[in-house]
Amino acid sequence: MPAQALYLKWRPRTFEHVIGQEHITRTLRNAIIQDRVRHAYLFNGPRGTGKTTMARILAKAVNCLHPDPALRPCDECQFCEAINAGNFLDLIEIDAASHNGVDDVRELREKIAFAPSEGRYKVYIIDEVHRFSGSAFDALLKTLEEPPEHAIFVLATTELDKVPATIKSRSLMFEFRRVPMREVADRLQMIVESEGVEADREALELVARQGTGSVRDSISLLDQLIADPNQRITLELAEQTLGTASNRATGKLVQAIIDNNVAEGLDVLNQAIDEGADPAQFGRQIVEYLRNLILVQTAGPSLVDATAEMRATLQEQAAAIGRAALLRAIRAFNAAIGEIRGGWQPQLPLEMALIESTRPLHEEMPSPAEVSVAPARAPKAAKPAVPDEPETEAPSATAAAPLSLADIKRAWPSILDAARKRNMPLAKLLDEVSVRALEGQTVVLSISEDKAVFRQLLEADDKRKELARTIQAVFGVPLHIKIVVGGTKAAAGQASSDPVLSFVENELGGTVAHIEDTQGGTDV
Repeated sequence: MPAQALYLKWRPRTFEHVIGQEHITRTLRNAIIQDRVRHAYLFNGPRGTGKTTMARILAKAVNCLHPDPALRPCDECQFCEAINAGNFLDLIEIDAASHNGVDDVRELREKIAFAPSEGRYKVYIIDEVHRFSGSAFDALLKTLEEPPEHAIFVLATTELDKVPATIKSRSLMFEFRRVPMREVADRLQMIVESEGVEADREALELVARQGTGSVRDSISLLDQLIADPNQRITLELAEQTLGTASNRATGKLVQAIIDNNVAEGLDVLNQAIDEGADPAQFGRQIVEYLRNLILVQTAGPSLVDATAEMRATLQEQAAAIGRAALLRAIRAFNAAIGEIRGGWQPQLPLEMALIESTRPLHEEMPSPAEVSVAPARAPKAAKPAVPDEPETEAPSATAAAPLSLADIKRAWPSILDAARKRNMPLAKLLDEVSVRALEGQTVVLSISEDKAVFRQLLEADDKRKELARTIQAVFGVPLHIKIVVGGTKAAAGQASSDPVLSFVENELGGTVAHIEDTQGGTDV
């Protein structure tokens, strides 16, 4: 005889065994105690959350022979045992997917008038009731309006919108929720301990996450892993069996998106696929990871169900990526999952989503009002994710030592090189200016009077923003930009070459407006 499936073997038999639906078990138990059971119930919720199981427990409770109503169902009397064994004549389960015609409902109406054969109530469980045809619903409505006293209907559905309002109004409706990951993992832990199987907690949590809140699906996935009861279920074994990539790979790919490193992201993605990760499953993991990032960025880490180490990583990454870039990545990968059809290159939609997510060279950083996380360290110098409006944003409070004018001048050649790589027209304009002063967090650039026409070009909105981004890419902190007309570039160049004048500018904070020839010549 084949071994019984784990989800059947460990199906809850009493209200106490049901997890994640306390709001329903409490109400139904009170109804049993007070003998106020309704004639029709409508259970709605995702698959695998306990709708049919709760209906069977309710059928046991209303027919249980235990003298104390608070202890029903006792799971020990003859009626409880008959329901467990599937031999109770007064429990009728109907699959609406295959019995959805009006003739099926008429047959039900004919039989419902007969008194119960054994117990106190006849309980009709109609699963997937939304599959009924319109005429079948009309026939069922008449029975629900005038039910016999000995009949109880429990209707279960995963698509409430397809159930007519007339049926809803005549039923007491309960909403079943997805079960939290930790509660599912605790149930899996109990099962493996009872089955004598050793399993790592991380592997059970992975199984619970893949079950997406469905206890039945999670137990079925666990059943796949228990091929050998003597083999320990490790995280690596679970990842290989379920076709998932490691959390490390998912985090590295998201970090590549943050760093705008397409090559690294493609390498991580293809390596995960080569190691056996299912492309569709890997895509779902990426979306889940990005979703956690947006939750951390907008509402804080309390909404994320993860370890303390993972929360710290999410906080750091959430502070390093702009919200627009994050939303674009979520949309791209979410759309890619639907495009995977198992072709000869199933990872292609994921690769395209990665490239689309890392396409921009820069992105707006989240402001303090956008990120509800602990202050993170300043972005690394090489990262392109910088503010679009540095001139209106306060300097980062987490920057290291304050910059000096000497720092700006020493790094100016690097700024010019970075500008040539990012925006050649901007680099051409910067050739006509020189660093004049540093006023707090504002860099003052000087342009000679004969080149004043270039000032308007540099003060254009796009050029100013690009210059600010280029400077921040070198220093890692946002700086304001101010452009003044006065002096000459030659004077600035001579001041920087003269040791005395250089000391006055760099160490004393002075500014050389012009250099006069002591022999009566003109300004240089």
